[in-house]
Amino acid sequence: MTQVVINPKNGETLHEFPVLDPSARDEKLSLSQKAYRSWRKTSFAERAALMNRVAQVMRKDRERLALLMTDEMGKPIREARGEVDKAAWCAEHYASHAEQYLAPEMLKSDATASFVQYLPIGTVLGILPWNAPFWLAFRFAAPALMAGNTCVMKHDAHVPGCAAGIADSFKKAGFPEGVFQNLPLKTEDIAAAIRHPAVAAVSFTGSDRAGSIVAASAAELIKPAVLELGGSDPVIVLADADLEKAADTVVLSRIINAGQSCIAAKRILIEQPVYEKFLEMLKTRFAKLKLGDPRDENTDVGPIARADLRENLHNQVKASIDAGARCLLGGEMPEGPGYYYPVTLLADVSDEMVAFCEETFGPLAAAMPVKDLDDAIAVANNTAYGLGAAVWTADTAKAINIAAEIESGQVAINGIVKTDPRLPSGGVKRSGYGRELGPHGIKMFVNAQQVWVGPACS
Repeated sequence: MTQVVINPKNGETLHEFPVLDPSARDEKLSLSQKAYRSWRKTSFAERAALMNRVAQVMRKDRERLALLMTDEMGKPIREARGEVDKAAWCAEHYASHAEQYLAPEMLKSDATASFVQYLPIGTVLGILPWNAPFWLAFRFAAPALMAGNTCVMKHDAHVPGCAAGIADSFKKAGFPEGVFQNLPLKTEDIAAAIRHPAVAAVSFTGSDRAGSIVAASAAELIKPAVLELGGSDPVIVLADADLEKAADTVVLSRIINAGQSCIAAKRILIEQPVYEKFLEMLKTRFAKLKLGDPRDENTDVGPIARADLRENLHNQVKASIDAGARCLLGGEMPEGPGYYYPVTLLADVSDEMVAFCEETFGPLAAAMPVKDLDDAIAVANNTAYGLGAAVWTADTAKAINIAAEIESGQVAINGIVKTDPRLPSGGVKRSGYGRELGPHGIKMFVNAQQVWVGPACS
């Protein structure tokens, strides 16, 4: 059986890649378990040397790797190059900081000495989506590998070329056989992989619906899991904010990867006194963006990754307009080949409209007025999701207090919500649990072993 990839810019078949049958899947998982026995005994310096080497390999091969993303899921080429660089940075960050993050912690007790040491736990299965193929792979793998675990990557069926490119980069860097492996599986075979005795833990990024299934499968066998799920991120723009900078950042956050990002700015909550003014600023900026061929250096917004995703987005737009939203820009399904969708700005969105209630995955910005700060916080929290949020105001101290009131895993104050190897990332509510990245993320898949050294002290 093969995975057939459709080029989103023209709707034509791009290529096909084989998937593993159950026997080949189990063989790879057993190899990963075998590799773990020796990999766990390597030093941080040995792991770091290889991790730095894979970053070098990727930077040298950046153009080819970037084009894999551009062709398979429509990421504009400039963004695709940036993603390769960001993945390489992630590898280098953990090469430099993993030993510090996992340093033993001395704790006082009745022992002569007592401490916690962080030990690897085995093979980590990463189940990943298509929207940031390289970044999400390294976000899961770099900390897990530097902690002494081995990794198997089940990437999305729409980016098999990217998955092969990632695995090839590890191979070119000289990683021992079995330490990092690509695991191309059919969706129905994922549960069997989770149940395999070689798999010690699961890292999942994707929808809340799929995440609940993965979480249940892992929990059934008492295997730890980290879930980074969907989001409906609010951006609060207060009347005293630097509106020019806020508008620039909101637009950037909404259209990166054609808006196909869990942490994109999706619900724009604008304080009433500046509502119409800020809407006009957004409209002016959105209207300047170029929609087109993702291989074109001048393209700002590429196609939606799949036909069904574009259709769902358009249905969300139509339903919201039918419910009373004001369409200031876009909103029409384009004719011609490919899965393009125009940048769309909806105003006067209410909390009963699908553009507010559901996660929107595409270049759709939904704006609504809020009376004051208390109203803004209430509206921001009125969602089943809790991944990221942003606050724009001239009063930083006030913004820090606001952050504590917002139910989300991360809050950006006067800036863009983003993921960074140095900082933990993750959500609450239906946006998942656990953390990736930073010193918190690397400790998700380790054994925090407590050691008590006698004799006891009186």
